[in-house]
Amino acid sequence: MQPLRVLFLALMLISAAAGLSFGEAFAAVPEEVHAVVGAHAGAAAHGGDHQGLPPAAPVLWELGFLKINNSMVITWIVALGLILFAQVATRQMKDVPTGAQNFWEWMVESLHGFLEGILGTELVRKTFWFFATIFIFILFTNWFGLIPGVGTIGWGDPDATGHMHHIARPIMRGGNADLNMTSAMAIIFFVCWLVWSVQANGVGGFIKHIFGYSGDATGATRALLTVVFLAVGVLEVISIAFRPVSLSFRLFGNIFAGENLLESMALMGGQYFGWLVPLPFYFMELIVGLVQALVFMLLTAIFTSLMCQHGDSHEHAEGGHGEKAGGH
Repeated sequence: MQPLRVLFLALMLISAAAGLSFGEAFAAVPEEVHAVVGAHAGAAAHGGDHQGLPPAAPVLWELGFLKINNSMVITWIVALGLILFAQVATRQMKDVPTGAQNFWEWMVESLHGFLEGILGTELVRKTFWFFATIFIFILFTNWFGLIPGVGTIGWGDPDATGHMHHIARPIMRGGNADLNMTSAMAIIFFVCWLVWSVQANGVGGFIKHIFGYSGDATGATRALLTVVFLAVGVLEVISIAFRPVSLSFRLFGNIFAGENLLESMALMGGQYFGWLVPLPFYFMELIVGLVQALVFMLLTAIFTSLMCQHGDSHEHAEGGHGEKAGGH
């Protein structure tokens, strides 16, 4: 059960990194996404008056370069809740687990078995702490954002009749509806991926994995294929560099769009049925929260497996299997 304690030490690292405003570099794109979502939501709700939730989470405090916004506070609450729950579940360990300990062991063991099938025994031993943390943290952060009041209580501008239809500055909002948070997790993964890749292959093996030709051709054919693999390696480097961007925007876009969808459905229900219309979409968002956590973990695990298991394949090939996995 020791991995349970190590598992959640990474939560504070991920949460703290969200305040470094990684998402500011992508500010133009969220505004465009916000404009599209807001336009469609407005047309459905109040003939274009509704603007949708803001893509930038309101800043609560500024401590020098560190900006603490309301979505960052949500991540702290979720992280603290998970840490406390893990401590309670593992405080009095039993040989035959029951209650919270049983649930916790089932979840961790299920994740370990699932990841072991992707990464292998040796690699999962080294990386399980990260992938399990990412999945659990994203899942419960997504679900916490569905609690009534998150994104729906705050300040806004009333219309001519004095009724406020839209909350422009919510007190709380989903942690993953902020691009800073998803960017922080993607960048932390990218750093871990680089470390694991170099550890598994060495610096030379890492470069060879991306650019090197590993076939058995000779002569002019080998020279031609070497040039081709160098060109493909350049494309691979570009693909690797864009992985943090795609990971962060995929998660952010789904959660941000879900929040706007729920708000739009509530507005369509009006004063009396605003609570009823979004209910089917709440169940859908529960599934979306689970799927997005699984997708983020699965993609990062596959990226790691493709790079770090290359060295194992090479060793098996030299041992007599007679073939070596290609780098592309």
